[in-house]
Amino acid sequence: MKKVYVLDTNVLLQDPQAIFSFEEHDVVIPAVVLEEVDSKKRNMDEVGHNARETSRIIDRFRQNGKLYEGIPLPNGGKMRIELNHRSFAKMEGIFPERTNDNRILAVALNLHHEEEKKEVGREVILVSKDILMRVKADALGLKAEDFLNERAVKEDSIYDGFQEMYIYKEEFDAFFNTGEIQISEKVAKTFYPNEFIVMKNRENPSQSAIGMVHPDQKRVEQCKFQHEHAWGIKPRNAQQVMAFELLFRKDIPLVTMIGKAGTGKTLLALATGLMQVEDLGLYKKMLVARPIVPMGHDIGYLPGEKEEKLKPWMQPIYDNLEFLFDVKKTEELDQILSGIGSIQVEALTYIRGRSIPEQLILIDEAQNLTKHEVKTILTRIGEGSKVILLGDPHQIDHPYLDEYNNGLVHVVEKFKHHPLSGHVKMLKGERSTLAQLAADIL
Repeated sequence: MKKVYVLDTNVLLQDPQAIFSFEEHDVVIPAVVLEEVDSKKRNMDEVGHNARETSRIIDRFRQNGKLYEGIPLPNGGKMRIELNHRSFAKMEGIFPERTNDNRILAVALNLHHEEEKKEVGREVILVSKDILMRVKADALGLKAEDFLNERAVKEDSIYDGFQEMYIYKEEFDAFFNTGEIQISEKVAKTFYPNEFIVMKNRENPSQSAIGMVHPDQKRVEQCKFQHEHAWGIKPRNAQQVMAFELLFRKDIPLVTMIGKAGTGKTLLALATGLMQVEDLGLYKKMLVARPIVPMGHDIGYLPGEKEEKLKPWMQPIYDNLEFLFDVKKTEELDQILSGIGSIQVEALTYIRGRSIPEQLILIDEAQNLTKHEVKTILTRIGEGSKVILLGDPHQIDHPYLDEYNNGLVHVVEKFKHHPLSGHVKMLKGERSTLAQLAADIL
């Protein structure tokens, strides 16, 4: 049976295409939602972009009929702008304030009661990204759901970038002697290109080795850089060995790393980046950036020039650089960086419109990027460049993102089939025993 979905404003500001995501069911947009979308359309960030796109989509619907009567959707349902059902009579004793949220709730609740009176009434469901909005709907006896269509993955199934596999002693010995082992076509289907395999000896499970699935998915090769070190940094655990392999490989221009605080993501990326830029000369420059503010906003409000404004936001990067350069004072690091000239600390605000060839681009805290922002960054990458995206999907600051729909996880899932990318999930904290304990239990 058809259902009626009432959309909250945040659903459209998250994904303007949400209107088309409800199959054969009807979609209702309360008039107050249009007012809220209109108030955001001048924003120069992702929210403003989505507000303008929502306006364009609804405007195209006008060509097909009257919006308040309902316009057919491609999948069989209808979309309409709801001008009626605004009465607060059924909410007055619970949520009497005439806020925009309560106006949306009133529309959904009145539609719900209207459908209940029919002989064959349809189910009315409020769709909102706002948790408290869903709680308030539940308190009113109204069914509410989160909008999950934009999630890149289902819960707890984010790609790890590695698997474990038990092999026979003969295969284990052959792997060490020849540097690779062949895998059958049936086994190959269970792996992705550039996925790591922790191979364990069946007869002696304490013996293990780390291999990497070749892009042709016919063999597993030994890691080429597992014994490397970069600016005094060596891998301390299996996942850091995997990270070193991805970070040093010139034939893998896209690297993604996720993990909790203290797992070494930023330090490893900076150390290997400095070695490749300064010592090996593989890239002309290293560009380091963080999404300090939504892309498209200026970094005003702080005093000083651009570099002075950036400093507080980029301090985690500078902390790691101070460790790598072994300096005691910030002034010393500033002198070193100005002398080198090949390390550029930049705001993502200024990356739009650029083309970045032959550079190593490191984006920290990438979990706070939207899918649109990540696309903007990756489409800036020129020939001969390598981009590294780091972050922890469990630490989201963006109001419309969660651990399953952010830009970092979106890239991980969309690129895991492609041989130009590699990914690893960092598991073990190496900052300190206390830091690891805090990351696990807090």
